[in-house]
Amino acid sequence: MEKVNYKSPEELKLLTDKNRQETNALVKRLKKKKPKNLDDMVHELHEEAFSEFDCLDCANCCKTIGPRLIDKDIERLAKHLKMKVSDFMEQYILTDEDGDYIFNTHPCPFLLPDNYCMVYESRPRACREYPHTDRKRFYQILPLSFKNCETCPVVYDIFEELKKRDW
Repeated sequence: MEKVNYKSPEELKLLTDKNRQETNALVKRLKKKKPKNLDDMVHELHEEAFSEFDCLDCANCCKTIGPRLIDKDIERLAKHLKMKVSDFMEQYILTDEDGDYIFNTHPCPFLLPDNYCMVYESRPRACREYPHTDRKRFYQILPLSFKNCETCPVVYDIFEELKKRDW
């Protein structure tokens, strides 16, 4: 895989839209086939990409999308900030149309100007796991990962690399 370069959210959206039909076809093929080597291949591409790509150069995810928060995330963040859970929720959280807890602002309220995370050690689980390209049973999250092509240059490049493979 070639070195992953930073791409703005606008650029990623344009590239994803341009390749939507081809990528959609790949997603459908992979969901149908569930190739045994898909996880290994995606994990290898993930490791290769993140050995060279620094999320601090990008932070598109923190700037444009928000994590779904679980109770443990909220409790951990409140404790980290030495706040009562109720005060933390009042200041930082809202409930979306699906009933999920999310941050009430974009970019993330804890993103610093240098792209560092003010609460990194206590960040939500969704942030710890993003962009999910190192998880097992990758075929289960293919549609979500395809959507993440619009945000994460690594995910976009992984999908472009997967298109080159014989499925």
